[in-house]
Amino acid sequence: MDRLAARPGTLMADFLSILEFSFSVTGPIFVILLLGVWLRRIGLITEPFIDAGSKLVFNVALPALLFISIATTDFDDAANAGLILYGLLATAVIFIALELLASRSVHPREDRGVVVQGAFRSNMGIVGLAYCVNAYGEAGLVAASLYLGLVTILYNVLAVITLNRSLAKRRGVGGMVKGIFTNPLIIGIVLALPVSYFEIRLPSLVLQSGRYFADMTLPLALLCTGASLNFASLRDAMSNTFQAAGLKLVLVPLLMTAGGIMVGFRGIELGVLMLMSSAPTAAASYVMVRAMGGNATLAANIIALTTLGSIIATSAGITLLRGAGLM
Repeated sequence: MDRLAARPGTLMADFLSILEFSFSVTGPIFVILLLGVWLRRIGLITEPFIDAGSKLVFNVALPALLFISIATTDFDDAANAGLILYGLLATAVIFIALELLASRSVHPREDRGVVVQGAFRSNMGIVGLAYCVNAYGEAGLVAASLYLGLVTILYNVLAVITLNRSLAKRRGVGGMVKGIFTNPLIIGIVLALPVSYFEIRLPSLVLQSGRYFADMTLPLALLCTGASLNFASLRDAMSNTFQAAGLKLVLVPLLMTAGGIMVGFRGIELGVLMLMSSAPTAAASYVMVRAMGGNATLAANIIALTTLGSIIATSAGITLLRGAGLM
């Protein structure tokens, strides 16, 4: 009886601890977004700065972050074929389902790719990885790093496909394939994989220079994202924004986690699946939408809303899985 009486208090303590952790990870990101909004309003950040900063992040800083992260990971320790294969297959299936849903529920047509990308593309490299490290320490970092690298390749491939399909560019298959293989993010990941696999020791000059670029990825990307937020347009695109946020924060993590439970994942593996999929929409999605001429304001609003909502959704997910003894 005493143990049963103590359990609600224990669960509440766990939930408050998880909530505090979530705020410590996603809170600073949201603060930088708001800082971008304020700096734009006072004129310190301008439209040319946003354009140049977004291109710098997309073409240099973010590829450097992904390259350094994967190249310095022990390939053998990080290789979990079952987890990675499930992540790739589940992401592809969810992507197809989102495409079908968006074709019926998202208008105008040009915004469909923005909503689909916002719904499936998690901020794994920054928030998701931080979730895993905070939840499992070094073991979480090892388990998530290669998963992050390979699923990120699929994310970028699917993002190019959905944006090309929805935008009025009418690219053929050749143009789409070229867009995929010339994507700087994919190039950075592909170059890093053999370095990790063959345990190639990179010169300290290369590593340190790469880390300088990698370290500026998050603040610059989020400042540009925040500066592009348009709350007046949020009212105009409220339906699409909230639809993408609901899919990203509820449906996608639920499907990924439920499927993981069904195929037998438990403990750290299931935790990685849930934490990675429940992370907010990646800041890189805004950069890609803007670079490809899509509705960048909608993309930025989805990022902001999911970043705030992820604090609650992720905490609830962790509490449920821990309470069920699955994580």
